[in-house]
Amino acid sequence: MARSVGRGKASRDGRCPAAAALEVLGRKWTGEILWALLDGPRRFTEILARVPGLTDRVLSARLKELQRTGIVTRRQYEEIPPRVEYTLTPRGRDLAPALEAMARWSRRWVSRAAT
Repeated sequence: MARSVGRGKASRDGRCPAAAALEVLGRKWTGEILWALLDGPRRFTEILARVPGLTDRVLSARLKELQRTGIVTRRQYEEIPPRVEYTLTPRGRDLAPALEAMARWSRRWVSRAAT
């Protein structure tokens, strides 16, 4: 029998419903990659330029993970030279309010964590 899910309530399997989202989104660099894609489609090198310290190897791995989870889509154009763009799917765009809320929380509280 399914349990109702609300604030402070567990999901059907007894876990915190946010835990599954955090497993997908909580990997290092994933939030910054998603943040870079909020404004629209980006090429691989554009994402790298927007996320200092991110390596091409890690970006490639994270983009593949985000594609598997249906958050990002990859579009290859039949051009010479080849062009590939990454964009948020509707599922990915649906994360925008959550990412913006986390950014507000971070600006407010993270810098104060040590005080």
